[in-house]
Amino acid sequence: MTELSSTSCEPCRKGAPLATAEEISLFMRQLPDWQVGRADGVDQLSRSFAFKNFSQALEFTNRVGKLAEVEGHHPAILTEWGRVTVSWWTHKIGGLHRNDFVMAAKTDRLL
Repeated sequence: MTELSSTSCEPCRKGAPLATAEEISLFMRQLPDWQVGRADGVDQLSRSFAFKNFSQALEFTNRVGKLAEVEGHHPAILTEWGRVTVSWWTHKIGGLHRNDFVMAAKTDRLL
């Protein structure tokens, strides 16, 4: 199995296939701290990260933002005192694509 965090994001076009249940199961084995959930009718991959204070949470938020800019794939990020919640999904296809799992793995490596 290819390590997700070492994989590059590929441009995703409208109409690209959603990740299958089998792919999601396979990818989630490498992302045990992430959860697949549904928000606003769309499957999303989310994780909350704990920090000692707001400053550390904000630093992490900025690292995720820089990664998103480099990869051209952007998450929803909620920054709170001592916590950052990151949610990945592909807007163009309204759900989860392989890129979302790659980005989740890369997000983990930012810690």
